[in-house]
Amino acid sequence: QGHLVESGGGSVQTGGSLRLSCASVGYGYNRACMGWFRQAPGKSREGVATIDYDFGTIYEDSVQGRFIISKDNEKKSLYLELNNLKPEDTAMYYCAAVEHFRGFCNFDAFYPQDYWGQGTQVTVSS
Repeated sequence: QGHLVESGGGSVQTGGSLRLSCASVGYGYNRACMGWFRQAPGKSREGVATIDYDFGTIYEDSVQGRFIISKDNEKKSLYLELNNLKPEDTAMYYCAAVEHFRGFCNFDAFYPQDYWGQGTQVTVSS
């Protein structure tokens, strides 16, 4: 068994910054492919960023240049640095790890049966 626990969310004003953390408990960490997703009220969940075994990263277009995904394999932790936040970034943010990874670490690599956290809320006010 394993699961992921997010922290670091909060309320900030436009232009502010936050750093989200995701700690792994048990087997909920896969250095081969992990990522951050978000879901705003009334919208479907969308990918934000992924990071693979070799620390290669992918970002959703709207966060490119503002968000930074990173990981610490020793601590079995995943991070997301959010900079220059905008009201449209308001959402529940989830970390995820692919349980049985094969192929390319993009947003399509993640399935509901993989490891997911419960989420941490980010609210950006104008």
